Amino acid sequence: MAARRCRARSGRLAVLAGSLLASVALAVGPGAAAGPATAPTTEPPPFGAFLDSGPLAVARIAELSDWLGGTEVKVAHTYLPGGSWEDIEGPPGFLDAWAQWRRQKADRMLVLNVPMQERNEENLPDPEVRSLLAQAAAGAFDGHFRALAEQLVRLGVPDTVIVLGWEMNGTTYTHRCGPDPEAWKTYWNRIVAAMRSVPGQAFRFDFTPSRGLDAVPWTECYPGDDTVDIVGMDAYDQPSGLSFEAQVTEPYGLQQHVDFAKAHGKPLSYPEWGLYRNGDNPAYMGRMLAWIEAHRPLYNTVTDYCPHGVWQCSDNPRSSWIYRAALFGRTSAPPADCPPPRSRHRCSSSLPRCRAVASPSAAVSSGAVRRRAMSSRRLTTRSGRQWCLYGSSPRSRLSVPRCPSPLCSAHASSSITATSAFRSRRHGWAP
Repeated sequence: MAARRCRARSGRLAVLAGSLLASVALAVGPGAAAGPATAPTTEPPPFGAFLDSGPLAVARIAELSDWLGGTEVKVAHTYLPGGSWEDIEGPPGFLDAWAQWRRQKADRMLVLNVPMQERNEENLPDPEVRSLLAQAAAGAFDGHFRALAEQLVRLGVPDTVIVLGWEMNGTTYTHRCGPDPEAWKTYWNRIVAAMRSVPGQAFRFDFTPSRGLDAVPWTECYPGDDTVDIVGMDAYDQPSGLSFEAQVTEPYGLQQHVDFAKAHGKPLSYPEWGLYRNGDNPAYMGRMLAWIEAHRPLYNTVTDYCPHGVWQCSDNPRSSWIYRAALFGRTSAPPADCPPPRSRHRCSSSLPRCRAVASPSAAVSSGAVRRRAMSSRRLTTRSGRQWCLYGSSPRSRLSVPRCPSPLCSAHASSSITATSAFRSRRHGWAP
């Protein structure tokens, strides 16, 4: 009987998480979002974060999952350096730890950004880029990509998602499209053909422009359905003052991205997204999470360093709170040791810096939660249950032995409007 009740409670997490995303709009005010919002399924769309390019990031993936209450991080994301052709072929040992992580579980995904040109961030002028594209379209650089493909197959990750020549519609990279779009598209097709020629490969190629109208409309760079498997978009909260509605509806924005992918029969992705020009913006964070829930991309990876991030960057506590609450404890099944339900759960009043609030959204709207606030405050729901938040930062790790685990404490109460994020045995926190 206890096990059956436990399973029933875990199934309610989807409704609770959906309520959280809806409550974000109320907490941050009107006009914060556009596009549909749907209640999430128990497991979120496959997600990860860019934590670092090297092996340190691989080690930190488990820590990120722990911070999210056990929600599984299924996507690892890294970038090949673009200083030289040797870098683009994959420096010796650079990909080993990433490949090992990917091989450990069948449902994991490795996402690898691959530059299309050496000296990729050296601000080469357009005439030089145009000359390089002419050489590339004639096949001068095919062998480098064949060498990379051979290494990935040898490492046992032949299904790596290749984000090739990302943000090609801008001006940042030498591998940009603008100086000669036709040559660029020919070059893309040559790279894909070279990598697909390697026996054993099963690569998926992700065409990922930056959101909006940059130096050139990204649709002019699209190389064709035969050589694109995924249509991605890098979607940061910029420029300053641009609302999320505008990010959706602007030319070449989020909605056009969705429509374009659907028209071409391709799944979506968001290899890079996060905060930027508008600072710690919980409105953007909540609405981008809701957008991802609604459109179910193949994967998404938040850029987790300052100024963009939510875990490794301490500059964005309000957005970090939204991100963690939306993803906390979202697993496919309850833990095997889920205890029998209790009629009421309360956090110990003797614990330091304990503040109980009705819900995360109530905490935001009422002002009960403030960074570094230490006083206790209680706002109970109609059912008498509480949300207990501990600590003064998103990284706080205080023991809360009398609070049950997230999955086992998802009470069925219409007055609770958030996930079980803040009933964690180990991770109570407030921004």
